[in-house]
Amino acid sequence: MITRSFKQSDIKESWILVDAEDKTLGRLASSLASRLRGKHRPEFTPNADLGDYIVVVNAGKINVTGDKLNQKKYYKHSGYPGGIKSKSLDEVLKNSAEDAIRMAVKGMLPKNKLGKKMLTKLKIYKDAEHPHQAQNPSIVDI
Repeated sequence: MITRSFKQSDIKESWILVDAEDKTLGRLASSLASRLRGKHRPEFTPNADLGDYIVVVNAGKINVTGDKLNQKKYYKHSGYPGGIKSKSLDEVLKNSAEDAIRMAVKGMLPKNKLGKKMLTKLKIYKDAEHPHQAQNPSIVDI
């Protein structure tokens, strides 16, 4: 039995279109993170970026369960004493729904240079319009 290690040049990258309308935030984010890593492929190699490019549309119409809109908080700290700021999920979805999905997926990717590179393959848009028609993305229902 031979274990093969694949490089990025061995894999053909594809573009995927995902409609986030009426999808649950966490479930959508976990499946997006899995596809960005390339875990859906039989050639999966943990130390290589073998995932697909993903275009997410209708990010503003994402669902959450329970009272997460009011209870879930996103924190940011300036580094100075008393410099912590917080926003609820409701505020984040109103201002930039793309950031809510991006932060959820980022937490599920590796915390290194490879994870940052994988996150650049995720394209998120608030409405149904996107500028990636030329890449001919295939529609995937997640």
